[in-house]
Amino acid sequence: MWIASERRSLSRWLVPGLVLAAGAVVGAVLALDGRGRTGLVALAVLAGYAAHLGYRRHEPALPLSEAFGSGHRARAHLRSAAMTGDVLTAAIVGTLVVQALRGADVTPFAWLALIAGATYAFSALVAGRAL
Repeated sequence: MWIASERRSLSRWLVPGLVLAAGAVVGAVLALDGRGRTGLVALAVLAGYAAHLGYRRHEPALPLSEAFGSGHRARAHLRSAAMTGDVLTAAIVGTLVVQALRGADVTPFAWLALIAGATYAFSALVAGRAL
């Protein structure tokens, strides 16, 4: 049956698994090209992004806080803030991969990805949820 819990739980891990697999492929391609260090950086960033996506799979809804107020406007603001963070993080990760495959310097994007991941992890811990 298509609504079985086993099927839903597998689909929850599809995107994080694909991101992790892409990280392994990009890392291998770069290592075979003689850029092993850049390959490790790309793999680490994509693995962190996969962990982020995997962690977010367990959130049925984001809790509202006093900072966002209450009601429809607060939910809209919270969703907008979350989507902005998601899009910026995806853009940083995507740019890092493209730059790595082009042979360009990935250091600025690796730092931005690290800052994005650390900020998300810190905010998740402060919000009372354990990683």
